[in-house]
This record gives sequence, C-alpha cells and structure tokens, in this order.
Amino acid sequence: MLVHPQFDPVAISIGSFGIRWYGLMYLAGFTAALLLGRRRAAHDGWRGWTPREMDDVLFYAVIGVIVGGRLGYVLFYKPGYYLGHPLEIFFVWQGGMSFHGGFLGVLAAMVWFARKTGKRWLAITDFVAPLVPPGLAAGRLGNFINAELWGRPSDLPWAMVFPSVDATARHPSQLYEFALEGVFLFVVLWWFSRTPRPVGAVSAVFLIGYGIARFVVEFSREPDSFLGLLAFGFSMGQWLSVPMILVGVWLFWWSGRQPGTTGTATQPKATR
Repeated sequence: MLVHPQFDPVAISIGSFGIRWYGLMYLAGFTAALLLGRRRAAHDGWRGWTPREMDDVLFYAVIGVIVGGRLGYVLFYKPGYYLGHPLEIFFVWQGGMSFHGGFLGVLAAMVWFARKTGKRWLAITDFVAPLVPPGLAAGRLGNFINAELWGRPSDLPWAMVFPSVDATARHPSQLYEFALEGVFLFVVLWWFSRTPRPVGAVSAVFLIGYGIARFVVEFSREPDSFLGLLAFGFSMGQWLSVPMILVGVWLFWWSGRQPGTTGTATQPKATR
C-alpha cells in the first residue's frame, strides 16, 4: 500500500509571501503551450500562423481559462452557495476551478480572436487543441501535489492512502488523469495534427479524446461530497463530458465533408 507524500502545497515561501505548486503548474502549462505553438508556427508554414499570433492567442486563452474555469465551477458545481455568497465568486485563491468551464471560456476567447484576425474559428481551435494536454497534465499533477480530487476506495496494488483525507487506500485518480488527459491525449493529437487535416477534425479528436478519458477516469474518482453521484450513477464530470463526446463525433463527421484543411482555413476579412 502506498502513502501520499504529503507535499507542502507552497513551493516557494519568502516571509508571508508564498508561491503555490498549483500556480506553478498553471504557469508550466501556459509556457508549454506557448513554446509548442511557436515551434509549429515557425516551422510549419502551411498552418498559416506566425509566432506573434501564437503570443496573442495565448493571451486570450489565459483569460478564457481563468474566467471560464471560475464561472464554470460556480455554475456547474455550487450555484446555490455562490448565489448566497456572490462576493466569494472573486475569491479564486480559495480554490474552485472547472475544466469544462475553462474549456467554454477558451472557446469564447477564440471567437473573439477569430473576429480580430479574420481566421476561421475552427481553424484556430484546430491549431490550439494539441497545445492543451500538457497544461491538463500539469494541472492534474498540481491536484496530486495538493492531495485533492482523490480517488474512490481501491484494493489495487498501487492504491494510495491520502492521510489528509482518511486511512483508506484509494485510486490515485489524479495520476490516471495526468496519464490519459495529459500524456496520452497529447501524443494522439500531436501525431494526428502533424499533417493537414479537414477543418475541424483536430478539434473533434480533442473533444472525443478528452471526453472519453474524463468519463472513464471518473469511475475511479471520488465524486464531490456536496454533489455525490447524479442520474444513472454518473458524476457531474461525466455528465459534462457526454456533450463533448457527442459534439466531437458529429464534428468529425462534418469535417470530413468540408473543403480545405486547417492550413488553408483563413477567411477574408471582408466577409466578417
């Protein structure tokens, strides 16, 4: 039986000032996306991107992740609580972010970027999608360091006790998500997007891949205590992943019937 190392959530402390590991994980994720995106923009001319555009799209994405992630947590997980404590919506240092909310926030930010640059929205999401999994991996590693979002009880050889929770051996579900949503999904998307694809195809693979990975891992993850399991014994994370899978399947079918590829998908500014 393994025991969680009980890391100090504060990575760097100077007097009363501290930098938490989770914040560093966000920074690592955004940095990885920037470096990978600039590399592709600089070396793959057929994509129709410049390193400067990558800098700009990351700025919009950061805003989308933070605003959307927070509002998603408020609306999807604790609407009643925040309705009674509206000022606490802004207390992001207390924790509480939702991937699905952050995902919607990024989609909205990409709409704004598309209007600003004249690029097709799906062409932007196709370019951005392979850059997301490293950030997901970093975030799940942050969850593990913080000993949060732990798994359900398990008797598997690699089950782990989280002393800050109880003495029960549990699935290290944060590491499952690190492997599936982060590493595996990145390998699939990076490989799939290495050559021109129909517009929307890369985005579709991301939706399907993440949705399935999250849905499967949720069976080993302890549901939120304030929500429990919902209809059909599914968690909130699973119910939020189902639309992603369905939309991804439809988008993949639709993309195969469209002319052009992600590298030729720029619309003239005059048509906006």
